[in-house]
Amino acid sequence: MPTPTTTNIAQGDAHVDVQAGVVHGDINFYRLPPDPSPQEQFAFALKYLDARVRDQARGLIEKTVAGGYVTLEVQFYRLIALLSGRTLRQLAPEELDRLTAICTGLPHLDEHDEWAVGLKVIIRLLAPINAAETDLVVKEIDSLSQRQRDEIYGHLEALLEGAMQEEMWQKAVALAYSQRTEGDRFNRIWKFFHPTPAQPRTLPVQPPAVARRDWLRAGAGAGLFILAAVQLILLMAARGTLGPLLGLLVGLVGLAFLCVGGADRHYRGIRLRAKEAQVRPPQQRRREAPRAGFARAVDRLFDRYFSRYVPQGTDRTYWLDQTSGIRRHLRDEVVQLYREQRIDAGRIAWLVRYLVGDVRQQWEQDTLTAYRQQLRTPPTTKLFHLGGLALLAVGSLWAVPAAMAGSPVAGAGWFLLAVVSAVPAVRSSFRIVAERRRVVDDQVERDSKDAARWAAYHRWCHKLSDKPTDTEMAAWLECDRKVLVDHAMRQYRLRPSHVIAHAFIEAPAPSCKKARYPQGPWRYSRYRLLLFLLTDDGVRQANIELDFDTGTSSATQRLNYRFDAVAAVRIDGIATRQQTFELTLFNGEPISIRVSEPDDETLQVDESASRIAALSLDAAGLSHTLHVLEGVAAEGKEWVKHRRRRADERLAELTDLLRRLRD
Repeated sequence: MPTPTTTNIAQGDAHVDVQAGVVHGDINFYRLPPDPSPQEQFAFALKYLDARVRDQARGLIEKTVAGGYVTLEVQFYRLIALLSGRTLRQLAPEELDRLTAICTGLPHLDEHDEWAVGLKVIIRLLAPINAAETDLVVKEIDSLSQRQRDEIYGHLEALLEGAMQEEMWQKAVALAYSQRTEGDRFNRIWKFFHPTPAQPRTLPVQPPAVARRDWLRAGAGAGLFILAAVQLILLMAARGTLGPLLGLLVGLVGLAFLCVGGADRHYRGIRLRAKEAQVRPPQQRRREAPRAGFARAVDRLFDRYFSRYVPQGTDRTYWLDQTSGIRRHLRDEVVQLYREQRIDAGRIAWLVRYLVGDVRQQWEQDTLTAYRQQLRTPPTTKLFHLGGLALLAVGSLWAVPAAMAGSPVAGAGWFLLAVVSAVPAVRSSFRIVAERRRVVDDQVERDSKDAARWAAYHRWCHKLSDKPTDTEMAAWLECDRKVLVDHAMRQYRLRPSHVIAHAFIEAPAPSCKKARYPQGPWRYSRYRLLLFLLTDDGVRQANIELDFDTGTSSATQRLNYRFDAVAAVRIDGIATRQQTFELTLFNGEPISIRVSEPDDETLQVDESASRIAALSLDAAGLSHTLHVLEGVAAEGKEWVKHRRRRADERLAELTDLLRRLRD
């Protein structure tokens, strides 16, 4: 068999570029209570076993037994955890001792107890089974409860040899094919990697911002105007004619109309300019936010969703150009709302989607600039404004000459004071009224935005409410693994009985998403897998890219090499930082793949980086794979022979005991 030249999967310091991880901190699925009872330890052991974190499950079950909680159910799962995914020949000597101790310590197994029946089936699988007994044993397994049957097919498919191994593997693979899509997997799996959405926020309404000088001008101007108006009335009254007084009254009414219409017109103009500023394309390019910062992440979200949510029948470039102003306005609002709270940008992606979708809907309904129509000056305002100005002019021309006729200097002086005091007072009053109206309208808009955002938030939470559990994720991944092993064996034209052992190296693929439960292993949206099939002729290796979201996979490389071609196997790096698996072949480049990444930012209060790394590598089956490959690297094909011989010697000692228990 030729020794191939190999290439690295992720060599040296190649950057895997895994996205920031999501920790579902509100879920206590794997959090043991303080000072747990043996029963609680057993319950959590089953959770870890379902998650394929086998070493952790074995440890908790042994603590359960040491604590005095020993039932037939515990013993059933004790055997399942010990044998899961391995052949008897892959058990270490101390594990064979534990197997012997478990079997020796079993009481009489009553046929009427479901766990006793399950234990008898496992014991039957441990003892040699000839071809004639295969159908009978399969019937015994199929007669068990679904839970026990799934545990045996899911964990013990590698336990047997010969015809029984072929039958068990076919059953396990068929079960994997049916279960890998259960629970509406492909419509739900993406939700596991989605962070808990942050609650919506809306900018508070700014209180009225009226300058002190405006209050002074309005108050002082009003006082001086009243004084001047009273003096003008006295001058006109001294003449004893009613006409000038009526003219002054007309002027005052006109001034009132002018103030009402002018204030409304002034506010509408200010409001319109403020709205236009929100949608107007920026005149100059803004300096980019720091690459690793929150603001830059929000920029990417808005760029992504504005590029994706293009209105029907609209050119993308035109859409992006015309909405650049509102895009910047909404981006600045979101950054201001969430920047100081250390919220990951992924948690507000739903809000960005909603905001962009709302802009698109307004564009399609031609209501994006509806404020222009709403803020257009109505005819009544124009009538008040222009009519008031006309009445003021008529009244002034009628009354002022009469006031100046009797006392020219005093009349001119008081009239001039009235004009000088009224102009700044009116202007300041316009700003005061506009600011108060702005607060009222802003509050109405804020209430409307807040209600709409909360409605969108609740819709999104409802959509995420059926996200899969970690147990479902582990089950789907295990099914995918079995399907991949079966596919590889078919490609290599191998039967299950030809494979001494199979093992995976599991690593995150570039740019994948990742998520986990507190105290649980990481799950990834895309995996890089190295599958090793050990046969009597050597090692078959398949490098596979698995898209866990869609369940699709592609083989990127297939290698064949002899046992003696393996020069070394090792793990480089610290578990809490970065670890790289490296397989070195004689006359070939090392095959390396990064199996863990540093991750301190997502740790919960009760977690440690070393424990999370250990749980994740345990779930990936790294220790089992290393055990197999290190043995091959150390002894070559002789390792297989020695392993078989040593195991067969120990298993021979168990045979009589197993047969007595079976009978």
